[in-house]
Amino acid sequence: MSPLPEYRPQKLSLGSLETEILEIVWDFGQATVKQIHDHILADPERELAYASVTTVLNRLRKKGWLKCCKTNKAFVWEPLVSREQAKTIQAYEQLQQFLAISNPDMVASFADSLDTTSLEQLEAIATRLQAIRRQRGTP
Repeated sequence: MSPLPEYRPQKLSLGSLETEILEIVWDFGQATVKQIHDHILADPERELAYASVTTVLNRLRKKGWLKCCKTNKAFVWEPLVSREQAKTIQAYEQLQQFLAISNPDMVASFADSLDTTSLEQLEAIATRLQAIRRQRGTP
């Protein structure tokens, strides 16, 4: 997982259609409303108005996930964070929320109930964290 990016969207919560459209933009790298709309309608079971795609793209822009640039006659939508950066941001936020509502006894109880694989992952995380801190010169 990549380090926590400096830029973060203003609003992290996304609805299911927002998530789907953001995933499509990530897959394309950049996309027009028509490309996104055509991609969604490639599934014969789906119906979605062109205007709805535009509305969702504008919401994603307002939330800080996408930017829009006009090229020639079309508006092109591009992500402001990569898929990997988004996963890092969301994992960080989830951890912060967990730690904010948890007292040390609750965290210890949670950690005590983890299976062997999860404990090995925690140990790997602790080892990686120590290495990062050594590189920075912090304890």
